[in-house]
Amino acid sequence: MSQGAEPAAGPPHGFAISSPRDFYGGLALVGLSLFAFWASHDLPGMRGFAFGPGTAPRMFATLLGVTGVVITFLGVTTKGEPLERFALRGPLFVTASIFAFAATIRPVGLVIASFVTFMVSAAASKETRWLESTITAVVLTAFCVALFVYLLNLPFQLWPHF
Repeated sequence: MSQGAEPAAGPPHGFAISSPRDFYGGLALVGLSLFAFWASHDLPGMRGFAFGPGTAPRMFATLLGVTGVVITFLGVTTKGEPLERFALRGPLFVTASIFAFAATIRPVGLVIASFVTFMVSAAASKETRWLESTITAVVLTAFCVALFVYLLNLPFQLWPHF
């Protein structure tokens, strides 16, 4: 090294994550994809042109995994924003809404369970506007009823049995 020359700045071990958000987000998608493959491993797949119950989950898991790999690669190759402080409020309320749906769908029916689920998930943000959230929950609940009960003819109980 000549006198006055600065050592090259760079990662100490030759590997740098230029965009940690993308890198770790991509890894999370790959992990979710692997979980979906594991969860659908015992479902039969496609036979000829007939879709089996495991075809769509594995197809979507493949697309999710490929997307995750691309995003992870971009996290290493492109400059991006650093990780920010992680807040628990969003994931906590979204998870609680899923458990609320699971706990209420049978005893109170699709209408009340869907509405409660949407309202609990709305609490995930500090910026929630409750009037708008209530209107959205009503519209989404009506959409769920129309889709699952009337269009797909699924045997969901709509209201509680008294």
